[in-house]
Amino acid sequence: MRPSEDPGGPPEARGAAEAIAAEVRGVAPGEVPGRLCRLAVRLLPVADAGASLRGDGVPVPLCAGGDRASYLAEIQATLGDGPCVSAAEAGAVVLARDLTAGADAGRWPVFAQQATAVGVRAVYALPLGSGAVCLGTLDLYRDTPGGLTGPQLRTARLVAGVMTRALMELPHGGDAWLDELAGGHDEVYRAVGMIMAQLGVGADEALARLRADAFAHGRSAYAVARDVLAHRRRFDPDR
Repeated sequence: MRPSEDPGGPPEARGAAEAIAAEVRGVAPGEVPGRLCRLAVRLLPVADAGASLRGDGVPVPLCAGGDRASYLAEIQATLGDGPCVSAAEAGAVVLARDLTAGADAGRWPVFAQQATAVGVRAVYALPLGSGAVCLGTLDLYRDTPGGLTGPQLRTARLVAGVMTRALMELPHGGDAWLDELAGGHDEVYRAVGMIMAQLGVGADEALARLRADAFAHGRSAYAVARDVLAHRRRFDPDR
């Protein structure tokens, strides 16, 4: 694996590209996302990093450098809202510079509340892909408000670019861990089908009910979906 774009530019950009190349040299594509999440924390002014794959309505957590990244990926999957969801939908970089006040806090109020409760004050989400094709997002979490400088954003784009290339180079049919992720995503949609039948509602309403139940009980959408499939949780029309 090598960075997917010529670093060029100032010395700091070349240094970042060299660090990325060293981190992924000789590494199987399936191992690259996790390595790059950890590297991003060393290269950028962020406290944690993760990545999610884009799913139909429910992003699928791909990897996380630490507990906060993992937690906030699940929160966004459960809410269906947040900077990383917005970046995937738009296929564009989203820089939430201050989740404690102002426009960013107002744009994703519930997510902002959950993020700041665990000490995250800013989020930077970069799409994985190019042009109209967005595979997911690289998600960077910072514990102080603020933005990224031009060179820092370029470094983040380099990391996202190499991660995209790794995902596209996975063997046909995916890797074992990717198949497992897809299975978790399928569980949500099978559960949505059961909720549709239980409540007599459409798919959007059933997914909204699953998400609301998960959030109300402090659980992930995936955990509630598994309970629905195992018949441990039923959605009744009068509830």
